[in-house]
Amino acid sequence: MNDIIKGIEEAQLKAEAPKFNVGDTVRVHNRIKEGEKVRIQIFEGIVVKRQGGSSRETFTVRKTSNGVGVEKTWPLHSPNVVDVEVVRHGKVRRAKLNYLRDRVGKAAKVKELR
Repeated sequence: MNDIIKGIEEAQLKAEAPKFNVGDTVRVHNRIKEGEKVRIQIFEGIVVKRQGGSSRETFTVRKTSNGVGVEKTWPLHSPNVVDVEVVRHGKVRRAKLNYLRDRVGKAAKVKELR
C-alpha cells in the first residue's frame, strides 16, 4: 500500500520546483478559474513558513493590504501555482516567522540578504 501512495505522490511533483526560502519576498502567480474564464492573479508578500515535504509541501505568504494583514497558503506542487518569482532575498534566522503577525510598519520588515 505504501508503494502505491508513494508512486502517486511522485507523479504529482513538479519537474522544476521553485527555489525560495523563508523570509524571501515573492510574487506568487496563481491560476484562478471563474466559470469558463481562467486568469492569473499575482500575490506578493513575505514567505512566513514552509512546511511538509514531498508532494504535500506548502508555503505561506503574508502581505498587508489596506492596513489588514493577509496570509495565503499554497501547496508547492499545485497546478494552480503557475510561478513563484523571488523579488528579494531576506536575511532571517528562523524557520517560521510568526512574530511578523504582531508587527506593523517598519517593524514588520525583513532585512535584505546582500
